[in-house]
Amino acid sequence: MQESMKQFKRPPKRYQPKGLTILYEDRDIIVVDKVNGLLTVSSEKVRDKTAYYLLNEYVRKGNQKSKRRVFIVHRLDKDTSGVIVFAKNEKAKRYLQEEWQSFNKKYYALVHGTMPQKEGVITSYLAENSVHRIYSVTDPKKGKLAKTGYKVLKESSRYSLLEIDLLTGRKNQIRVHLVDKGCAVAGDKKYGVKEKGIKRLMLHAASLTITHPFSKEKMTFATKVPAYFESFI
Repeated sequence: MQESMKQFKRPPKRYQPKGLTILYEDRDIIVVDKVNGLLTVSSEKVRDKTAYYLLNEYVRKGNQKSKRRVFIVHRLDKDTSGVIVFAKNEKAKRYLQEEWQSFNKKYYALVHGTMPQKEGVITSYLAENSVHRIYSVTDPKKGKLAKTGYKVLKESSRYSLLEIDLLTGRKNQIRVHLVDKGCAVAGDKKYGVKEKGIKRLMLHAASLTITHPFSKEKMTFATKVPAYFESFI
């Protein structure tokens, strides 16, 4: 990994994208740690304040005529922080997307209450209603199979800090599965309870293990538990 970093020259610091910490970069991929509150890609209302837009600006080094660009491999919700990988060419994008289900994805979640079992796997079928709200069903014909592994790292009388192993990647999967267990993610306005004093959704994409598209080297990009999460335990 170090050798490929030596061969790759990053753009000057003035082009560093705000709200993104670059964890790793070479000719084929760029891995970042995204802050919460930043969209991965544009929406109807937001065009330029996205991870995708900022990274395109970064790889072009301010040259609008540059053909350099990044390619979206996967997404994180706006309110979720953490590790995202982008491809820097079409071939790398295709490979990463084809192999995506085999990669290891871990999250940290701060949840309300205490889990009845300190370690386990939550399994259900997830469906989506007309207002884009995800919910669990038992009938395989009505939803997509979703599996979420979890382990309690720390707990207090009010909150628990969990390490989540994302075994399938369905929309809002972690949030819905934890609500099913009676332990909603803190700060989750959509599926949990509204409360004062919590400034963000307490969900963080902690680490990502991939196989490099070309070297086929196994690479893990990891971040620490956000200090804000720790402050509640």
